[in-house]
Amino acid sequence: MKKVAAVLSFVFASASVSTVYAGGELNIYNWGNYTSPEVIEKFEETYNIKVTITDYDSNDTALAKVKAGGHGFDIAVPSDSYLPIWIKEGLVMNTRVDQMPNFKNVLEQFRNPSWDPGRQYSAPWQWGSTGVVVNTKYYKGDINTFGIIMNPPPELEGMINVVPEMGDVLNLAIAYYGGEPCTTDKTILKKVRDGLVNAKKKWRSMDYGNIEKFAKEDVYAGVNWNGSTFRMRLQNPDIAYGYPVEGYNLWQDAVVVLAEAKNVDNAKLFQNFIMEPENAAMMSAFARYANGIEGSDAFMPEDMKTAPEIVTPAEFADKGRFIPTCEPTTQKMYTKIWTSLMK
Repeated sequence: MKKVAAVLSFVFASASVSTVYAGGELNIYNWGNYTSPEVIEKFEETYNIKVTITDYDSNDTALAKVKAGGHGFDIAVPSDSYLPIWIKEGLVMNTRVDQMPNFKNVLEQFRNPSWDPGRQYSAPWQWGSTGVVVNTKYYKGDINTFGIIMNPPPELEGMINVVPEMGDVLNLAIAYYGGEPCTTDKTILKKVRDGLVNAKKKWRSMDYGNIEKFAKEDVYAGVNWNGSTFRMRLQNPDIAYGYPVEGYNLWQDAVVVLAEAKNVDNAKLFQNFIMEPENAAMMSAFARYANGIEGSDAFMPEDMKTAPEIVTPAEFADKGRFIPTCEPTTQKMYTKIWTSLMK
C-alpha cells in the first residue's frame, strides 16, 4: 500500500492548543465486518499512520476486554446504551469531540445525546435499528412483528437465527410483552424469560456471523440489524427487514479513545476524520448503515437513499426507540434472564 508522508499541524479549538504530527500507529477495536477497508486505507495514506484492527462480537465482550486492561487498543466502538458505563468506569478519555473541526458536520439530533451529553467523549460511527429479518420465499405472512421470533410459524421453525446481543434481544422481547425499557416489572420479566427460553427451542442458532447464512438460505428468519440485513438482500433479493409493531430498538455506535491508549493524537485524528461527510459516506457504503453526519448524503450510494432497511416506512417510524442505560440492579436482573437463555 502506497503511503504518503505528511506532517500535519492540526489545531483543536479547546482550552489548550495542541499540535498533532501524523505518523506512527493506531490500534482499533471494533465490531467484526464493520470497518470500511477504503476508509482505513484513506486514513493511512493521508496521515502516514499504520492501522491495525481487532474484531469483537458483542458489547459485553468489548467491555470485558477493555476493563481487563493490557489490551493495547487506542480506539473502541461501543453502542450508545453501553457508553455511559465506559465513561463511568473511567475506560475512555474526554477528547472534547465537540471542539474538533469536523464536529460542525454532526447532525443536530446527535450533538447532545443522553449517552454522551455535550458529545465530549465520542464521535458518531454508524446508527440504525434492530428488527426482524425474513426470507419471504419461505414465509408470506406479516414480518413486522416480533411474534415471528417468540412464536415461530411452522414454516420457520428450526430455521431461525438470533444475534446473541443481550440488550437487543431482551429489549425487543420486553416491548413485545408491553414493557418499557429498563423495566423492573417482575410480571413482564417473567414473561420475557419464559417466552425466550421456550422460543429458543424452535430456533436453529444464536450467531453473529449470519449474512452468508441468510444469503445461502441456511436460515429463513431471525433477529438482526438493518444494515446487515441490507447486505443480505444485496445477495438474496428474497430477504426483507421487518419493523416490529410492538416496538424496536434504535442504536448508535460511537468511536471513543481509550484511557490506556498509547497513540492518543492519532486516535483523535481518527475521531475527527470520520466526521468528514465524504469519509462518513464511505463508512456507510461498506457497512450499509446511516452515519449521523450532515452532508454525507451527497456521497452515499444511490441504493441507500431508498433502501427500506435504511429509510424507515412512515407507519413504523414512531415505534423505534433508543434504549437507555439501565441501573446496575436492573442490569443484573437482565443478565440473569440472559444466562437462562444461553444455557
